[in-house]
Amino acid sequence: MAALEQGSIVAVIGSGAMGAGIAQVAAAAGYPVKLFDTRPGAVDKAIADIGKVYATLVDKGRMSGEAAIAARARLHSVASLKEVIDAALVVEAIVENLDVKRMLFADLENVVGDDCILATNTSSISVTAIAAPLRRPQRLVGMHFFNPVPLMALVEVISGLATDAAVAETVYATAAAWGKNPVHARSTPGFIVNRVARPFYAEGLRLLQEQAADAATLDAVMRDCGGFRMGPFELMDLIGHDVNFSVTQSVFNAYFGDPRFSPSVLQQEMVNAGFFGRKSGRGFYRYGEGAAKAAASEEAAQARPEVVSISIDADLANIANIAGSADIAGSVVQPLEQRLAAAGFTVGHRKPLEHAGESEAPAFHCNGAAIFLTDGRSATERAHANRHPDTVLFDLALDYGKATRIALARADQCGDAAWNAAVGLFQAAGFVVTRLDDVPGMAVMRTVAMLANEAADAVNQGVCTAPAVDIAMQKGVNYPRGPLAWANAAGIGHIVTVLANLAATYGEDRYRVSPLLRRKLANGSAF
Repeated sequence: MAALEQGSIVAVIGSGAMGAGIAQVAAAAGYPVKLFDTRPGAVDKAIADIGKVYATLVDKGRMSGEAAIAARARLHSVASLKEVIDAALVVEAIVENLDVKRMLFADLENVVGDDCILATNTSSISVTAIAAPLRRPQRLVGMHFFNPVPLMALVEVISGLATDAAVAETVYATAAAWGKNPVHARSTPGFIVNRVARPFYAEGLRLLQEQAADAATLDAVMRDCGGFRMGPFELMDLIGHDVNFSVTQSVFNAYFGDPRFSPSVLQQEMVNAGFFGRKSGRGFYRYGEGAAKAAASEEAAQARPEVVSISIDADLANIANIAGSADIAGSVVQPLEQRLAAAGFTVGHRKPLEHAGESEAPAFHCNGAAIFLTDGRSATERAHANRHPDTVLFDLALDYGKATRIALARADQCGDAAWNAAVGLFQAAGFVVTRLDDVPGMAVMRTVAMLANEAADAVNQGVCTAPAVDIAMQKGVNYPRGPLAWANAAGIGHIVTVLANLAATYGEDRYRVSPLLRRKLANGSAF
């Protein structure tokens, strides 16, 4: 299906930040735009501001002067809805209220032609519900942009139960013609991004509540180890805890209390206190003049161990009890071994030992310490199962060859000499070492596992495709890697193991494994 022809009129209803951003993008892509707002003077101000943005882009060499003049000339202020009669596409960007949106689209149906596409920029309201009262609900579709619209590449094209497939395809192609990365989604609570992103906040809040570390330390681990642009606490402070908590409540209620989306009592307390984040001057961090920047904790320098070895099977694909271990070897063991070799270590290999069915492999060994990638159990539980008291766990990283920080956790049984040797080993390899308290799954691993789990369920339930969910999370919230691509890299078997161990530890349905992950594991395929 082709995009709307250039020259087709696009009407944007609402000239706030979202509406103005949509108008700016559409006009720059060559479409005449009619902008309407009920607030006196709002449209004229929005158009003037868009003109200033175009001028700035010209100054930065990102837009030619001729293109800026032409785009500005395509922006038109209209005083009433009747003036959008000739629109081929109307995009609504008004208040998030079902009744108000329904009234607007009912009015528009009496104005525009039968072939005009109606689109809502809603971020949380059912597209099916918005369209239900219309005479022709098949022409209404979700066109969810992300703020700031000119900078954020993602557009979720959301089909309600009545949406005509051709309408959704036209909007998809039009968004692509506007320079965006569109993805198709079915109208379900949270669509793709607001649903799949919930664990990023939820697991961070639970880790803080369980005293794994303070907010600054957890944020640093997620950034420097996990590769996320922002940690969960600084991101929630930026969004605003009132907004973030409200979205979580909305998704939780929309899924009839599914524990996977349970709001956090800790965040509710932040909202109750008025600690909304940046906009209130205080959230998990303090803001404003004189506010000190919170520092992440790191371990003191320890001596470099003399000897290090790796226990690993010759046939990486057959490591006992660790499904997906070939992926672990390729994405974890090998880059760490290379980094240790670059630091001057001669890394020996040894055959793994078995203890009551528990395999050591893959594991690093130095000065009595056995150092494992977390599998969703605590280090203490793993030490007990392995009968190896000096057990240390390390967290998942986006790229072990480039990460600047690594998180470690020690078993309660672990002696100081073994712990210090493990810390010294990673420090010698160039990592800042941060200690987390011995919580199951650590920080990056449990967050990524839950993101992958939610993404897999979205695909399994027909909300979107696997490529769409990865594009959405990268382009919509700037994740360093799509959650399903991350599951492939870490090993789907390992992700399933992490989730199953978290479920066993907490005894909560929150950590139930997606049927699609189990299916992928059983048939040996990747996303």
